[in-house]
Amino acid sequence: MMKQRITYWSYALGLVGSSLCWLTPVLAQTPNTLYSFQGTDGAFPQAGLTQATDGNFYGTTQSGGTDDEGTVFKITPGGALTTLHEFRGTDGAVPYGKLIQASDGNFYGTTAFGGTNDQGTVFKISPAGAVTTLYSFAGNDGSLPLAGLIQGSDSNFYGTTSSGGSDDEGTVFRISPSGTLTTIFNFNFTNGASPVGLIQAGNGNFYGTTGGGGSNGFGTVFSITPSGALSTIYEFDFIDGAFPDGGVIQASDGNFYGITNIGGLNQAGTVFSLTPSGTLTTLYDFDISDGANPEAGLLQGIDGNFYGSTPFGGDNANGTLFRITPSGALTTLYSFTGIDTDGAE
Repeated sequence: MMKQRITYWSYALGLVGSSLCWLTPVLAQTPNTLYSFQGTDGAFPQAGLTQATDGNFYGTTQSGGTDDEGTVFKITPGGALTTLHEFRGTDGAVPYGKLIQASDGNFYGTTAFGGTNDQGTVFKISPAGAVTTLYSFAGNDGSLPLAGLIQGSDSNFYGTTSSGGSDDEGTVFRISPSGTLTTIFNFNFTNGASPVGLIQAGNGNFYGTTGGGGSNGFGTVFSITPSGALSTIYEFDFIDGAFPDGGVIQASDGNFYGITNIGGLNQAGTVFSLTPSGTLTTLYDFDISDGANPEAGLLQGIDGNFYGSTPFGGDNANGTLFRITPSGALTTLYSFTGIDTDGAE
């Protein structure tokens, strides 16, 4: 079975929030493999890591484990891994988004499949590994939740499903810590389709991207109030990028930054900035030699620059890690060499 690795790069790029102070020194180093998954203990850890208040890191694998339905794990900074939970299908399958540690100290996440209706779940897991399925999607209320959750200022959790809902184009939902779910918006393709990921901005509204839909069919950036009033901020037209993935972040300058998976001058994806009023600037067009088809979102380091990754392109065609300034100057920090060495995609 193919081994999957957690490298020191993914360890660094998974640290969001209080751990951003580690980002700059870590990115100056050569990637270090912290742990290699064997399959029985998980496989395909692609959602990034969350550093908890105990100093350890928590994450998921999309497959592997006893039933090959994915796992939740804890790993120490030194690389000692503990499998906290193995999904069985009935309690969820294929955990997809990044875990968050909520104000109650527990972790919350989603599975893309499994649950009562095999349409995905929202779950809670304690640091010791006790899992509670908070909600099983049924399709009409959403299905395929491919992004993690965020905890809003009202202490509820907010997230998206990539399909399902009244028009089968995805939803935005709110769920209480006890598991009461409210669908606050249904996408219908005209206003976007397949949303993935949310942030809550300084104005209290939520912002995210749709992977398709909009008037041009290439995806959108939207804002939505906690009560469900949606505004489309921008619609991509392929020339300026297409199929934005990974959501957006709000940077220290108040603008939003993100990536598109394809499109742009070289059809290999872009990095963009967007003002709250909807003025988009393409900061960078990938050209394969410096990376291609970015899928994950960006994060902002303490140096004010943005950091991200591409699954393809670079010196060895196996993906890259990059830094980009707010003005659009990109530096390729590392080109992966392959699955059997330091990783790929």
